[in-house]
Amino acid sequence: MNEHYVLHVNGRDHEVTDAWLGESLLDVLRERLGLLAAKGACEQGECGSCSVLVDGDLVCSCLVLGAAAVGRAITTVEGLTERGTLTDVQRAYLEAGAVQCGFCTPGLIMATHDLLDRVPEPTEMEIREELAGNVCRCTGYGRIIDAVQQVAVARRTGAGPA
Repeated sequence: MNEHYVLHVNGRDHEVTDAWLGESLLDVLRERLGLLAAKGACEQGECGSCSVLVDGDLVCSCLVLGAAAVGRAITTVEGLTERGTLTDVQRAYLEAGAVQCGFCTPGLIMATHDLLDRVPEPTEMEIREELAGNVCRCTGYGRIIDAVQQVAVARRTGAGPA
């Protein structure tokens, strides 16, 4: 049975039509709303590539039913900044060479924003622990950790990414 409901995504209400109640939030974001940043890799909440914020909490959107997110604030990578601009985290990832194939990048960007919003000056161990739920097959994580540290320093000193 197909359903109709409204999701509040990236500050706007979006009508979801012709949806199946059992669809994951990931599928609804990608297939119904055309928000393609969150990626479906493992579909089991193990890789982090589908991470989004729901009411400010980082979640794997593949594990949340789309219909269960009605009335909640959902933020995807597309909603972190104005279209055509980059956040300080996105800029740092690019400058540090932390983006390779890009498949894991949206989830890592969301996890990094979540981490730095909660822990403005994380230690390397805290960064590693917080990003452990995100699998990247290309970078080896060193450049990702560098990018997170660059943003933390830049935010503390008021400077842009190095």
